Amino acid sequence: MDALPGMPFDLSGHVALVTGGNGGLGIGMARGLAAAGARVAIWGRNAERNRAASAELAAGGAEVADFVCDVTDPAEVARAMEETVARFGRLDSCFANAGGSGVRKPFALLSPADWQATLDLNVNSVFHTFQAATKQFLAQKSGGSLVVTSSVAAILGVPGGGYSATKAAVAGFVRSLAVELAPAGIRANAILPGFIETEMSINTPKAFQEACLRRTPSGKLGTVDDMGGAAVFLAGPASRYMTGQTLVIDGGQSIFPM
Repeated sequence: MDALPGMPFDLSGHVALVTGGNGGLGIGMARGLAAAGARVAIWGRNAERNRAASAELAAGGAEVADFVCDVTDPAEVARAMEETVARFGRLDSCFANAGGSGVRKPFALLSPADWQATLDLNVNSVFHTFQAATKQFLAQKSGGSLVVTSSVAAILGVPGGGYSATKAAVAGFVRSLAVELAPAGIRANAILPGFIETEMSINTPKAFQEACLRRTPSGKLGTVDDMGGAAVFLAGPASRYMTGQTLVIDGGQSIFPM
């Protein structure tokens, strides 16, 4: 194995794609990647939010482009990937971050349509995104890094529909991909955030937020910018011998039972 470069966290020339990169956890990842020198593609469903995120990163000197894409639609994913590669010439890392809480109902009240909607949002979207990125990596013969945003809900019991199930599913998905794609130099890993303050999380019940805080030995909740360092690490050569793994970013919440 070649020696690591002298600056293993320098992503100059690297092209990173972040789905759901126009806010929440995604913008934290995009900020970190841009600060490390990567060229960043942002995918999101809301064109106005996409433009705002791009403008923020560009103001800091980043080369960035945004693309409207609903990652639950494989045709849109294929089109957005084609446009991304046309814009940047290549792809080096893909962060399948877009997702959400899905349908939150007591289990006994979930309909098959509710269950399917949560799967589409958090699992099938990752399948579509990762498959498009993998095809591009294979065409380039360059290897690459696949990273999915899972959740500590993958390892903790969280009530309310299929959310935990979907987040556990994608954590398992990267292990399968890691084994299959390693000969092509493609790595696959998952990030498991704890309670991070985002537009979505701050709308959860106050009692739930307080319970998360009590369980966090660091004594504070995470911010979206806590995602940036992990994104840089997993995108580039610093993590080149890491694949099929889950990286927990939760301030210790998952190990502290109080």
